[in-house]
Amino acid sequence: MGKEKNPRRVADNEAMAKLRMLRTSPQKLNLVAGLIRGKKVEKALTDLAFSKKRIAVEVRKCLQSAIANAENNHGLDVDELIVAEAYVGKNLIMKRGRPRARGRFGKIHKPFSEITIKVRQIEEQA
Repeated sequence: MGKEKNPRRVADNEAMAKLRMLRTSPQKLNLVAGLIRGKKVEKALTDLAFSKKRIAVEVRKCLQSAIANAENNHGLDVDELIVAEAYVGKNLIMKRGRPRARGRFGKIHKPFSEITIKVRQIEEQA
């Protein structure tokens, strides 16, 4: 009996990690994601470690999770991984406010976002 096995969401030579509810705007997070797109994972980890952006710490954790998924769950070689995709999405927005002059109300939006990182194993040319 039982249920059918779910099909993989990524290709056989790929692995993925997703991080939700990051307390930053998608626009700021996309700047950090742009730093690592298309790079080898060692170079991407180094770039994130030395980035001055606050959210780079969380993106680094997500990239490390994707690398661990590739190694442990899918049996891929860590030395041949590149960051194939790194894309950002919106999440909820906390709406806050502040009283302003003459009875008005200033809106304050506190956005959350999410990031998805896919790593792919490539064959190195000799």
